[in-house]
Amino acid sequence: MKVENTQVQMRKGILEFCILEIIARGEVYASDMLEELTSARMIVVEGTLYPLLTRLKNAGLLDYTWKESTSGPPRKYYTLTEAGLEFLHQLRLTWEEVQDSIRIIRQKPHSNGSASAEVLL
Repeated sequence: MKVENTQVQMRKGILEFCILEIIARGEVYASDMLEELTSARMIVVEGTLYPLLTRLKNAGLLDYTWKESTSGPPRKYYTLTEAGLEFLHQLRLTWEEVQDSIRIIRQKPHSNGSASAEVLL
């Protein structure tokens, strides 16, 4: 088993959350989202973002508007709907719960009373 596979799955599991967080800051162009996600090492291929945006739009969490571009064809800018804002709020609460759960698990000593194995994080 390779650790890289698990790392990729962990990132995939929170990718929608990250996309919604980016869009919550204000309308955003997909290329800018892709750049931010790539620099944060959350996504590495363009083909991952667009299907997720479509799924979130079809679920009623996103909306978009077309805006003219000075450097080519019109661009699609995404925003959160009211349902998207509520969905993001629930994900933020879940994220806090997950962080707390991991903290509890990582801080619990071994059954023999000794500290856990070397913590690298």
